[in-house]
Formats: sequence, C-alpha cells, structure tokens
Amino acid sequence: MKNTMEYKGYIGSVEFSEADGVFFGKVQGIRSLVTYEGTNAKELVQDFHDAVDAYLKSCAESGNEPEVAFRGSLNIRIGSELHRCAAVYAFSHSISLNSFIMDAVREKLEHAK
Repeated sequence: MKNTMEYKGYIGSVEFSEADGVFFGKVQGIRSLVTYEGTNAKELVQDFHDAVDAYLKSCAESGNEPEVAFRGSLNIRIGSELHRCAAVYAFSHSISLNSFIMDAVREKLEHAK
C-alpha cells in the first residue's frame, strides 16, 4: 500500500484512524497546514484535491505565492561526529560536502528500489 498521493505537485500523506473510521492526511513539505479526510479511498482523494485547490485559490485571492514543497534545499541535523566524518571524507576525496550527501542519498534511494 502506498502511503502518499500527489496532485498539482503537492504530496499528501495517507493515514487511517481506526477509532474514527476515517482516512486522513495533510500536504507534506510546506509550512501551511492543509488537511483532508474521507471515509473511503475515493472520498480521501477527492478531499485531497479539493484541499489543494482551496489552498491555491486562497493564495491567489490573498496575493500570496503558494509554498513550493521540496525546493531542493534542506537543513539536516546529523550530529557533530557524523558531520565531521562526512566533511573529512568529502575533503579527502576532493568533493564538496553537498555533493557527498547528494551521492549518499541517491545511492540509498537506488538500493531501496
């Protein structure tokens, strides 16, 4: 089972509340809280689409740019020792720390397929 869905470039989570008997989720990767729910898959997808459309409409009406998820820049916390080791490795291999991290993430994702 896939735990995400996508619409207009936005990724939405998919969760289930056994106590309430509903599927629910929120748009990932943006600061704004955009949520949706449904009692079945079809309702959940429709409410997700409606929530994204409402968010985009609200931004347009207020003159604000909609947030863009996954801009390509992130701040990570990996601990000082791992940071030091990664930096030393990158330096000793004549690559930037950014390139080293990109390669490591890419390699991990390729192995996950």
